[in-house]
Amino acid sequence: MARGENNVRYTQASPARAASAVQLTLAAQVLSLGALVIFEELRGRRLAAQLASFGGRPQGADAEAVVGAVTTFAVLMMLVAGTSVAAAAAYVTWLVRARQANDRSAATGPVAAAWLIPVVNLVAPVVLVDEVWRGTRPPAGRRARWLALLTGWWLSWLATLALVTVRLPLDSSASELTGVGTLELTCAAVAAVLCASTVRELTRLQRAARPAEIGTVHTFSPQSPHPTARPEHQF
Repeated sequence: MARGENNVRYTQASPARAASAVQLTLAAQVLSLGALVIFEELRGRRLAAQLASFGGRPQGADAEAVVGAVTTFAVLMMLVAGTSVAAAAAYVTWLVRARQANDRSAATGPVAAAWLIPVVNLVAPVVLVDEVWRGTRPPAGRRARWLALLTGWWLSWLATLALVTVRLPLDSSASELTGVGTLELTCAAVAAVLCASTVRELTRLQRAARPAEIGTVHTFSPQSPHPTARPEHQF
């Protein structure tokens, strides 16, 4: 039974399902952000001007004139926030399982620390992902392609982070609701596509590296009786 139990544990640590969740939540995040950008372009600027003219607190007929747009904006913001949290949770879950697929004793602490500690989280996550890639023992000659993919993902992610946390608070004005536009959406979309590509590449390598019998639970009895020959009929 020991071998069968090991196979079960390895199957539970497989990151395949978590990888699908990452790709799904990333797509949802980009779509929700795209919807917010479209709203900002079509209605957001006029809404921001109306709210500014009302002093930010419309009442009576003024409130009725903007309630629909304000509600739509609030729903879009909640969608962006919700899908972003879901994507982050899915990615962390996938990274933990991907590390455990290479090493079943890998702890979850380093993954949490890599993403949560300020300054460290600018470098540590991409180092952990590269560590997982090297742990799969990929075929020779793929290192350069992998590093290009990994670097492209991380730089596009840092660019998105910089646009959201640094530039927007300085550039936003009363003529905009969030300041999120086509540039931010493009960076976020590129980062999402490249992130999904790194996840897909690592998942594919780990599947290829798994022994053929992994995923199927075999049970073995302590003593397996040898098959006995069928008695021959005497004529």
